[in-house]
Amino acid sequence: MWCVWQTCKRCICLIARNKAYFLLLNAAGGTLPFCDVVYLADVVCQIHHITKTHCEERSDEESKKHTHREAFMNISKPILVTGSHRSGTTWVGRMLASSPSVGYIHEPFNLTHRPGICTAKFPYWFTYITEENEAPYYQALKNTLAYRFSIRAEIPAIQSFRHVGRMLKNYKNCSLYRFHHAVPLMKDPIALFSSEWLAQRFDMNVIILIRHPAAFTSSLRRLNWTHNFSHFLNQPLLMRDYLAPFETEIRAFAQTEHDILEQATLLWRIIHHLILRYQEKHKDWIFLRHEDISADPLHHFEYLYKRMDLPFTDKAKQVIEDYSSEDNPTEAPKGHTLVKRNSKSNIKSWRKKFTEAELAHLRTEVEEISHKFYSDADW
Repeated sequence: MWCVWQTCKRCICLIARNKAYFLLLNAAGGTLPFCDVVYLADVVCQIHHITKTHCEERSDEESKKHTHREAFMNISKPILVTGSHRSGTTWVGRMLASSPSVGYIHEPFNLTHRPGICTAKFPYWFTYITEENEAPYYQALKNTLAYRFSIRAEIPAIQSFRHVGRMLKNYKNCSLYRFHHAVPLMKDPIALFSSEWLAQRFDMNVIILIRHPAAFTSSLRRLNWTHNFSHFLNQPLLMRDYLAPFETEIRAFAQTEHDILEQATLLWRIIHHLILRYQEKHKDWIFLRHEDISADPLHHFEYLYKRMDLPFTDKAKQVIEDYSSEDNPTEAPKGHTLVKRNSKSNIKSWRKKFTEAELAHLRTEVEEISHKFYSDADW
């Protein structure tokens, strides 16, 4: 394994020579704040200690299990956890990644992803990749799934010593994942439209999550997450292959800004129209409703662990119970960081966030698609 300590020192030298770093120094008066020096030194020392200790402890065990590990890798495919955003993809991804056999990769298709994790530059939200336009993305995503962290790509994006700390942490994680031959798990709802290409190109197991339209739209309204629909129009391959039935509406929403609830409604219809197409074409993929997992987390995660060829250990069960316990709060604070919640009470928490008129209008708008996933009882 490449020595992480030597690489950390190399990172610091590279940063010191980087043009962006000098711009930061100039803005700060040409001096390094003492607190930042202490923070950076602490991060480097922690990474050196953790990685060195972990590798020493596991070296003998790994050598004994080498044959078993190679066999495991031959049958374990990379995992894609996707679906609509706000559908529990982070929760599901993190719970599966609580297995020591899995390495977690967070949203490389996100326009704000760290370039060291994935060097590809995605021009649009929900970038659609096929064999026709794969050239700028294939090698970068292949490296991402192989945990090849790019220090060269990350350095120009560094704007503070906190970013340096994050870079070293990400590098450490990728190094350990690669050392232990962890099964890559890509959690990314923004990759939904490219799921077929990812599954075909990288032989991935695919898990797609579905969310009730009222829960999805209320979540986007609470977070004030708008969407630029021109990102769909600017992808002719996507419009041709999947979104032609929505072209008139998409153009109207791209030309004139609509109410966030209307935006969320159209986005739910587009996303779940695609999911229905996937269900028809890919019988080997896993499709799960967020509400079903929330109602009985242990049962559904045991099923997912089995389908992914992962051991469902007592530790995994404890983590799942901790993050879905009835002792946890129902609502999460604003943001998308994984937090512990009462999964059962969260299922229909959206009821308190709509008027009767809003719910009736929403159901009318989505019913053509939503009835394939949700019955009258779910409303």
